[in-house]
Amino acid sequence: MTVIDLSTNKAVGVASYLRIDPANGVIEVGHIHFSPLIQGKAIATEAMYLMMRQVFEVWGYRRYEWKCDSLNKPSRNAAARFGFVFEGIFRQAVVYRQRNRDTAWYAIIDRDWPVVKAVFEMWLDPANFDTDGNQIERLSQNMQRAIAAQR
Repeated sequence: MTVIDLSTNKAVGVASYLRIDPANGVIEVGHIHFSPLIQGKAIATEAMYLMMRQVFEVWGYRRYEWKCDSLNKPSRNAAARFGFVFEGIFRQAVVYRQRNRDTAWYAIIDRDWPVVKAVFEMWLDPANFDTDGNQIERLSQNMQRAIAAQR
């Protein structure tokens, strides 16, 4: 998926669906590369929301996965911020750059989606942004509260 900034009509990022398994209703998001122009901006969050909505509401998948190097703290923080639930570490999952890489696994499942969707939509509401486009409420705090309340 190419992320287009509609205010400039320029491509500002990419993200991919990986390990697509329709028989089991499982799909992964990965190879996420966002330009510094949108990192930490609403457009990056909206792109993740739109990909999730496609997975759960259009394709009817039951599980959406996020995997990353266990040492990649920014990616792990992003997964949690976007509502993915940490499921564990697969030790020595791959050899990467001549080292054993432990992989952190996260997922959103279909029964999580209504709560995750509601938090995204509340956060993406224009009323959540000041005149300079800065967020008023933080997505991560609202997401953590909503997921904890659901469990």
